[in-house]
Parts: sequence; C-alpha cells; structure tokens
Amino acid sequence: MHEEQALTRGPRAYLGFVIIGLTAGLLSGLFGVGGGTVIVPMLVLMMGFDQRRAAGTSLTAIVPTATVGVISYAASGSVAWIAALILAAGAVVGAQIGSRLMPRISQRALRWGFVVFLLVVLVSLFVVIPSRESVFHLTWLNGVGLVLVGMLTGVVAGLIGVGGGVIIVPALMVVFGTSDLVAKGTSLMMMIPTAVSGTIGNLRHRNVDLVGAGIIGLSACTMTALGAWLATLIDPVTGNVLFAVYIIAIAVQMGIKALRTR
Repeated sequence: MHEEQALTRGPRAYLGFVIIGLTAGLLSGLFGVGGGTVIVPMLVLMMGFDQRRAAGTSLTAIVPTATVGVISYAASGSVAWIAALILAAGAVVGAQIGSRLMPRISQRALRWGFVVFLLVVLVSLFVVIPSRESVFHLTWLNGVGLVLVGMLTGVVAGLIGVGGGVIIVPALMVVFGTSDLVAKGTSLMMMIPTAVSGTIGNLRHRNVDLVGAGIIGLSACTMTALGAWLATLIDPVTGNVLFAVYIIAIAVQMGIKALRTR
C-alpha cells in the first residue's frame, strides 16, 4: 500500500497523469469518445491502479474533458441537445441494469460478445457513410430508438466498463443517419450527466483518485478542442477509417482480456 501511494503521488506519477490526459483528450475530441478506453488501461499499466479504481478515476476525469469537447462541437452547431439528453436518460437506467447483471454473466463471454459487436460496427461504418450535411430530425420513433441505444450503452458500461462513444457514435451515424460531427458532439454531451452520475456513486465507494482524475481531466481539456477542430478538417470517409483503427485497437484489447479471463 505504501509503495502504491508513493507511486501515485511522486513526480513520475504526475507526469504519467499528464501524458494520459493529453492522449485521452486528443482522442476524445477527434472521435467523440470519453477517453475511458484510453485512460483505464493506461492507469492500470502505467500507474499500477486496480481495475475498479482506474474505472472510477477515468469516469471522473471524463466530466471536464467531455464538457470542453461539447463546447467545441457546439460552436459549429454539431450537437443534438435533446437527443443527447434522451440517450443519457437511457444510459443511466441501463447502467443500473448492467451492474445488477454483472455477477450473473461470465466476463469472458461478455468481452467476446463485445469484440463481435465491434467487428459488426467496423463493417457498418463502411456500408453507411452519412453526408456531413445530414440533419437529425427527432420523431417519436427515433426517440424510442435513442432510449434503447442509451440503455444498451449503459448496460455495456455497467457490465464491462467500456461503451460511451464507441457505441453511440456509430449508432447515430449508421442507424439514425446523422453526420459524423453531430454524432461525435452528441455523444460527448450524453456522457456528461452519465459520468457525473457514475462519479457520485464511485465517490461513495472511494473508487476515485481525485488528484489523478483532476490532473488527467485538466490535461485532457488542453487537447480536446484541438481534436474537435481536427475532426472538422477531416472528411467523413477518412474520419471513419481513423475511427475504425481506434475500434480495432479496443477490440484487440478486449480480446486479450477475454483470453486471460478464466
């Protein structure tokens, strides 16, 4: 315990937190993801965090990161505000369902299932590439669809701690026909209330390193706007290719975890 505290409070650790934040912030702005798929494994591998503490710290760091990202996308009108709130409402409910199901379902099976899901997403990204000029129109039918997508995201997050933009962004583009920029901006907006809700619960269970989360979050904020700006310069096809590479990296990471899980 003493060794871990020294590691998480030493100069080397502060530098590590900054590097993690800069990396997560750039990817968050570029792809409309929270950055948890970067923060969690880096905290575990670089900082010696256990999985639960890493997930809690990551969720807290996402709040300022996503906020800056939303502001950046909103500046270009690339946020569907009502859709984001509907997604968040569904995600909050889904997260409760996922956390209740967690003890009853094999983590290995879940991870392999998520890898298969990511592969389906990869294919769909190149089957449907919406125009950047696409406009999202909210109807009762797609409103129900947003609730279901939000709940799915929440369930996955509650079960294996991965979800957010990896599910929301491709779903908004492929299923709902939104432009890539609106999908990313809306995804980031949806994450804010979801992350705040999760952070409150994690603080109660003392699963958050507030110092680490603060440094990561502030560092990420310096790069999120840059990532969002780069996203506007990249055409949708190139953006899909880059997002596909990101998804492949996550799929490989989840596959390795599934192989190691007994």
